[in-house]
Amino acid sequence: MAKIAFIGLGVMGGPVAGHLAAAGHELIVFNRSMTKTRAWIEQHGGEAAVSPAKAADGAEVVVSCVGTDDDLASVTLGRDGAYRTMKPGTLFIDHTTVSARIARQLFVEGESRGIFFVDAPVSGGQAGAEKGTLSIMCGGTPEAFAAARLVMQAYAGRIVHVGGAGAGQTTKMVNQICIAGVLQGLSEALRFAQAAELDLDKVFEAISGGAAQSWQLDNRWNSMAEDRFDFGFAIDWMRKDLGLALEEARVNGATLPVTALVDQFYADVQAMGGNRQDTSALVRRLTRA
Repeated sequence: MAKIAFIGLGVMGGPVAGHLAAAGHELIVFNRSMTKTRAWIEQHGGEAAVSPAKAADGAEVVVSCVGTDDDLASVTLGRDGAYRTMKPGTLFIDHTTVSARIARQLFVEGESRGIFFVDAPVSGGQAGAEKGTLSIMCGGTPEAFAAARLVMQAYAGRIVHVGGAGAGQTTKMVNQICIAGVLQGLSEALRFAQAAELDLDKVFEAISGGAAQSWQLDNRWNSMAEDRFDFGFAIDWMRKDLGLALEEARVNGATLPVTALVDQFYADVQAMGGNRQDTSALVRRLTRA
């Protein structure tokens, strides 16, 4: 079992850290909110640190799950960042969804310090984190990935090494591009079925066994039909992720017309007050017949 520093105890990080504690690892945790830190320790045990640097000092593995590029830069390269105290040979696993640029930067910065860095964004949402069934897409060296896999198996259902530094983040962008397109199609299909006054349960039964089947159809059709959106992956975070994909596309020359359009549709839902609602709230901008 390893001595692990865990940075970020939000809706994703908290459950992931909990799985590591349950697996028998020794955890020292840091979160900007001390209230969350105390609540996590009360439930799972472990120790609290006053900064990422203090958490990482002496750790064999450091895991982060924060919010944005700026958050990640702060907890790694900032004045009290983990990179300040990590020893050569330490493994750093980042589960934040961020730009490929900062993932590559942290890989290079880590390499200069003898730190093994793996960018490892996740898919599966809060439910996947709580159940320990996340899908994890990883970028980094084969050696770093092999070490990270031993840690991540405590909370993952699928772990794939997709390439070098930054490849995990670009693969997560692929994931979000797919979700955006599927949810727009699902939103239009639902409103069409309602306009045609079809039995929505029968429609679901008919199409979920064929080519239209998807995770979003299976898990969001009923809640969308009932106008329930107070759960799941927030639209604010989806717009952040789609922005990352659109930014990367400008660099690599890819054309993302549907993604750009759906991103603007999400802006419409934000203007309707749906910032923290699930991504399936995209259907709200389509008038019910």
